Amino acid sequence: MFKSITLATAAIAASASIASADTTNNLSNFVMEQDNSGARAELGTVTATGDGVVEIYTFHKAELGALIGSEQVQAGANLDVDINFTRANTDAIAVLKVGGETVDTQELNFN
Repeated sequence: MFKSITLATAAIAASASIASADTTNNLSNFVMEQDNSGARAELGTVTATGDGVVEIYTFHKAELGALIGSEQVQAGANLDVDINFTRANTDAIAVLKVGGETVDTQELNFN
């Protein structure tokens, strides 16, 4: 009986970890107001369900503009993602793409 309880507990634990597996993609921008002194976007931790890319575009009046920078990301949590780019005199937007599909965006406001 002890073996069957142990096996049942192991099966429940395994199914719970599968059910709680993180299947989200996100740009967690802890620095909402970006520093204007340089041409760098500090995005913090970027989580992706697969290998992908974060692209930075100019963004003005809800219009996506030119691509000004990018950084490859791997599946899982990518810590301290910073992207250097050619600075344009406008705000920008970070776009996370996995498998060629846009899965998350984050507006970047420069002070």
